[in-house]
Amino acid sequence: MTAFPAPATRARGPEAAQALAAELSKLVSLPATWLTLGGTLVVNLILAMAFTIAGLHGSTGTKSATDIGLASISYAQAGFVILGVLAACSEYTGGQIRTTLIAMPRRALQLTAKHLTLAIVVLPAAAITAASGVALAAGVLGDTATPVTSGHVAAALSGVTAYLALTTLISASVGALVRQTLAAVVIVLGYFFIAGPLLRDHTPAAKYLPDSAGFAMWFPVADNASAVTPAQGALLLMAWTTGLIVVVMLLYRRRDT
Repeated sequence: MTAFPAPATRARGPEAAQALAAELSKLVSLPATWLTLGGTLVVNLILAMAFTIAGLHGSTGTKSATDIGLASISYAQAGFVILGVLAACSEYTGGQIRTTLIAMPRRALQLTAKHLTLAIVVLPAAAITAASGVALAAGVLGDTATPVTSGHVAAALSGVTAYLALTTLISASVGALVRQTLAAVVIVLGYFFIAGPLLRDHTPAAKYLPDSAGFAMWFPVADNASAVTPAQGALLLMAWTTGLIVVVMLLYRRRDT
């Protein structure tokens, strides 16, 4: 007797591919996606130029093109936060989420496809944003820049790219929880720009929080045995991201649209 796989099992692969294609189509067709990414790139270049000019005048304390070129990321990350929230909340504004769930009733699959799609779009954008600041700083500083190895540059750029991508996914998860764009943006930016820095200054355990762990991925603290290493920072930030996505998924499956 020949056994055949269950129809649901046979359909799972095509269904996942269709969900990913649908979410990718929605994200790339959203004008806010490209406006946010383009605006973030421009703002990052402006800030990188300002930091580079300060470096030429000896105001930055370093002549490393990598360190100066990536200093702007601390501010430019706001654009990736906004993108993550917009990607999660855009469908709730006009009630389009109901249509989405009718077409993709498996909520876990739909949410997974949305986050995976966001990562696919954000990773190259984050890499370009990070590299643009370093390239600008290296070009302006020229021979006055402190020599660094290609391995150091590659590690720093990889760390920033991963940090921005994971930060975007965290923002999308908060957006999925709150379901209101402005409120979610205020919460995430409030953490990264206000609560996070305050905690770092007053609480040693803050080094394990998402923002501090993420910074360690590309701006590690030298000569400090108790500091989080880049590898540890990456694991911590991935754990925070994964944990938040799991929480969102559990709640998403139980909430009304």
